[in-house]
Formats: sequence, structure tokens, C-alpha cells
Amino acid sequence: MKIVIPDDYPPVISGTKHLEELKRLGEVVVYNTRPESEEELVERIKDADVVVNIRAYCKFPERVLEKARSLKLISIFGAGTDNVDLEAASKLGIAVTNTPGTSTEAVAEHALTLMLAVARRIPQIDRSVREGRWVRGLVTQLYGKTLGIIGTGAIGSHLAKLGKGIGMNVIAWTFHPSAEKEKALGIKYVPLDYLLKESDVISIHLRLTEDTKGLIGEREFSLMKKTAILINTARA
Repeated sequence: MKIVIPDDYPPVISGTKHLEELKRLGEVVVYNTRPESEEELVERIKDADVVVNIRAYCKFPERVLEKARSLKLISIFGAGTDNVDLEAASKLGIAVTNTPGTSTEAVAEHALTLMLAVARRIPQIDRSVREGRWVRGLVTQLYGKTLGIIGTGAIGSHLAKLGKGIGMNVIAWTFHPSAEKEKALGIKYVPLDYLLKESDVISIHLRLTEDTKGLIGEREFSLMKKTAILINTARA
């Protein structure tokens, strides 16, 4: 069995025990650069039985899948599958798996970090101090502010806990609100327009689908506070 990792850049699996475990299953070929073109991606995977997709940078439309004649499985390191034509994969008999939960805490913490960095003006102040200038002026305190979370899957739910942990009032919107989850997280589900109008910080955590593509546009931006902070660590 030939296993190809076409896109381990920056490296995630290279040099780890997981790669050694994978090698027990068959021949493993790892590419530590991004393919520069669709043709180069095809060249990398054309003889593969299994593709382990590390980065969403690689796209697998039908025209690519058709040329990988030995391919039986695409295993995605992460939850998102929007870079694979799932209908074409099914038609060609290629199984597609994902690994939800692998980055829940990491992405939620990253979203919180970005919120704090913007609110406290950390990049600007750090740069100024390095240039020998002591910056004066107000920064934003997140304690007591309203955090609006769009999408309460695993990552959005974890961010809700982090937001409450620093004293924020957390409201949320999702396609399928649950009274049970609302109670468990200690949040309040609200209409999307209300969230956009009332939130001091808005964080998006939605998969990229036909329903979510372009969900936040000019109209939605016009509803936000002029001082609002918008964080998007999702693909939608």
C-alpha cells in the first residue's frame, strides 16, 4: 500500500512518532512543500492508495480524483472537508474521512488570543516600544464586554467557555440552537441580527457550505458597532 502526504508544510507529521506508525502500514511518501499547481498535486498522488491531507491548501476536485486511479481513501487531518469534491469521491469509490476535534482547543485559544491582541493593541504597542516610543492611549478591556459567537460546534462552544472565563457576556447564533447546550454553556442564543448589533467582539466558527458562504456581507457589517472586533478563524 502506498500512502502519500502531499502537503506537509509547515511540517505537522514529519519527524513524529505518528509518521513512524504510518510506515508500518506500507510505503509512505511525504512532501514537505506545497504543490505549486494542480498538475503537480496529481503527479504526487497519481499512484497513491491512500492520501493523508494535512493542509486545506490542496484541493481535490473531480478532475484530480479521476487521475488518481489507485486511490481508495483520503484521510483529512482536521474537521473540514470542503477541499474535497465529496460527490465525485463517492462516485469514484474513494472513501473520505476527517478527524473532528483535533484542533478544537488550539483554534479556540487562537481566537481568544486574536481578540486580546486587537483589544489591547498588542502588535502596535509592541512595535512602538521596539522603536523606542512609549505609546500612550486607551486600550479595550474585554471583561464585561459582550462576545457574540457565530456557530457553536466544538470550537465555538470551547470559545464560549474561555470568554466566560475572562468575564465576558456570551451570546451566540447557530443554525440549530439547543436549549440543552445553551444551559450547559451558560450562554444565550439570539437572532443573528441582534448578535451583530449588540456584540463588542464577534467570532465566527462555521464550516464552509452553501448556507454559510457569504453569510457576513455589507448588510451585516453595517449592523455592527463601529468599535466591534471581528475574528474569523473559520472557513465560512
